[in-house]
Amino acid sequence: MSSVPERSEMDEAHKWDLRSVFADDDEWATAYESVEGRLDELRAYEGRVTESPDTLLEFLELREAVFRELTQVTTYARLRSAEDTRNQEYQAMSARASSLRSEASSAVSFLEPELQSLTAAEVDEFIESAPALAAYEHYFDDVLRTKPHTQSTAVESVIADLSAVTDAPGEIYSMLTNADMTYGVVEDPDGDEVEITQANFTKLQKRADRAFRRRVHETFYGEWADVRNAVGTSLEKAVRNHVVNARIRDYDGPRAAALDGSNVPVEVYDTLIETVDDNLATLHRHAKLKRAALGVDTIESHDLYMSLTGDRGPDVEYEQARDWVIEAVAPLGEAYRDRMAEGLESRWVDVYENRGKRSGAFSSGTYDTQPFVMMNYQDDVASMYTLAHELGHSMHSELAGDAQPWHDASYEIFVAEIASTVNETLLTHHLLDVVDDETLRTHVLDEYLERFRSTLFRQTMFATFEQAIHERVEDGGALTPDTLDELYVDLKGEYYAPVDLSGGIEREWERIPHFYYNFYVYQYATGISAAAAIVERILDEGEPAAADYREMLKAGGSDYPLDVVEIAGIDMASPDPIESAVGIYDDSLDEVAALLDLE
Repeated sequence: MSSVPERSEMDEAHKWDLRSVFADDDEWATAYESVEGRLDELRAYEGRVTESPDTLLEFLELREAVFRELTQVTTYARLRSAEDTRNQEYQAMSARASSLRSEASSAVSFLEPELQSLTAAEVDEFIESAPALAAYEHYFDDVLRTKPHTQSTAVESVIADLSAVTDAPGEIYSMLTNADMTYGVVEDPDGDEVEITQANFTKLQKRADRAFRRRVHETFYGEWADVRNAVGTSLEKAVRNHVVNARIRDYDGPRAAALDGSNVPVEVYDTLIETVDDNLATLHRHAKLKRAALGVDTIESHDLYMSLTGDRGPDVEYEQARDWVIEAVAPLGEAYRDRMAEGLESRWVDVYENRGKRSGAFSSGTYDTQPFVMMNYQDDVASMYTLAHELGHSMHSELAGDAQPWHDASYEIFVAEIASTVNETLLTHHLLDVVDDETLRTHVLDEYLERFRSTLFRQTMFATFEQAIHERVEDGGALTPDTLDELYVDLKGEYYAPVDLSGGIEREWERIPHFYYNFYVYQYATGISAAAAIVERILDEGEPAAADYREMLKAGGSDYPLDVVEIAGIDMASPDPIESAVGIYDDSLDEVAALLDLE
């Protein structure tokens, strides 16, 4: 039977190297105790931070020292627990780190209410008296901006203390789906048994044998049927937490609260949904092309991931993918390319799936360490694109960390998803330029189309669903598994009108961890729209446009997201980047339809 190996069986060269965070678990424990022991130093400033400019500066510097070490502690624990979610020692370590983070947040919860006792003019006077405070100007502006939604010190302390509890629905969901659940075993066309995992499900849905795809699809979603009550309850509690938190902070709903955290107007969210809704005919066209490519009368849910070429595509081994991704980012400058190449040689990436490993992919790290990329590489074109995507995040962190002080280095997800998708888009252009193999070229073009489908359209569909389930709770309604199934499949039917939705697809909401992230997913769709526009500008204008883009990355969190993106020449308050992205998607459909004679 095709099965997933244990982590101990994996080649060390394909595992990330966490020694730049801590040499071993004992060193982690020492750092944990160090942070824990310094929390009283932070608490001692309560009621005092605004007594003088020098006191405020002292506290901000102390907070940085403690929280930089805390980030090391929490990141190491999180990465270790992701390696094997069944490892109880590392799960306990992660839980302890999470609790310490909550305790630290509570210890400094007085800061923002006390800062908000100052006027903007008084903050300016502080900066004039202590010029070193000028480095915190954006931070001060952001704190004063959120004054109407900040509660008393006592309430803020309680909110911070409760974070370990309010985060529970997502953490329970993660343990259930990564550590406890299995997703079935099916027989492939050769008679071999294949274990389905979250990591390989999409790849299996690209197999040429349609009956096999149906078995995989029905088996996979059959497993989700067995936990629908547990998952439905966890999601309902997560949504209710978002709703209650918004009420506590006097926001006009949880969406407004979530977007205000990064100062993105809700109109950006609305513009995205409206613009994509107006262009669903282009998505429908993609589905109809798949129907023609497969030569079937009706396209079904288990056909949606199939390539327009009718097969799963060539294998792309990790080493080849790595080389192509490095070559693809050459338009961003030699320094950018070389730094990424050095990182790949320094074991930034945890490459392959192992039993118990967290599903999906992410880029992580701290201000004081190299980035770390977790993957479940599947030797296919899609995995190559995921590598490019996560390295975009990693390089963003590297450039922002070099250019900004600690408190301004962390960037918002709204900007992060642009950086990752720029790398994907450059990869497409590079491969279409250098690869002669027509089969691979066609699959590259097909993958580019799939990225548009799954990122621009599918993530907007998710964003619409997320808004609907929050509104249901806000209005006093219940979120039962039946309700969630109905809301989801109705929306899926609008987006995929040419498709016969079947095989348990109404339960797809159960497998999306991002619904626990509080209005997160829309940023994937805005990100691919902005990235497409940025790459077009770079390829048209060359180094000047690339320099603007690098400056955007270097800006980190030193300004608000829409202003940061504007550095690269893109206005995300307008529907224009979204319309432009849809146009690129449609043009690419023209190209592949002509290549494969599908229309």
